[in-house]
Order: sequence, then C-alpha cells, then structure tokens
Amino acid sequence: MPKKIVMADRAAPPGGPYSHAVVAGDHAYLAGACPVLPDGTWVRGDFVAQARAAFTNLARVAEAAGGDLGRAVRVGVYLRDFADFPAMNEVYQEFFGTENLPARTTLPVALDGFDIEVDAVLYLGE
Repeated sequence: MPKKIVMADRAAPPGGPYSHAVVAGDHAYLAGACPVLPDGTWVRGDFVAQARAAFTNLARVAEAAGGDLGRAVRVGVYLRDFADFPAMNEVYQEFFGTENLPARTTLPVALDGFDIEVDAVLYLGE
C-alpha cells in the first residue's frame, strides 16, 4: 500500500521541507507540531499557551489524517525546560484525557525560541 501525504490547512504550516503527516497502512505518523498559529505566527511567552497551540496543531493534523488524538498509540513531547513538565501534563490531559492513554516519551531538548514540540503516531485501523 502506498503512503499518503497529509497537509492540514487548519494547522500551522510546516517549518521546513516535510509533510504534516504520512499515512502508511493503518498508521498515521504525525510530524512535530510547534506553538504556531495557522497563519504562521509563533505563540510566544506563556508556556501553557504554547503547549495548547502545539497540541491544537497536532489535533488538527490528526483530523486531516483521518483520525483524532484518541487514536494515538505513541506521543513524543520535547520540552526546552523540563521544569515545564507538570504544566505540560495538565495541558496534555486536556487533549488526551486520563484513560486509555498512548505510550509517551518526554525529553528535554535544545529548542530555540519556543518551549515545546509534540509528535504522534496514530492507529487508524479497526
């Protein structure tokens, strides 16, 4: 089965030469989503506002790929400052709930000019 490229017009534009997501078989692989508005404007300042913007972009890409965040089987969270981990968990629960959660890895990374990036893999099968 060939891969299907997904570009989500309701999400922030990609920050480089990559697709928002690729669907291959029963899985959708969502690229990293950053705190950027659909018009390309970066969300700055408050960590919680940045996190909500990043997760909103991820959710919009999931929808464009034919699923939703409830179908996530793996999530990656990348934080500039690991002190934001508790606040990230609160925002994370707004998008993923508290039950039937996907596997997740959270790592501190050297993000430049923003505080969070998130990616995911969705299972789209029955």
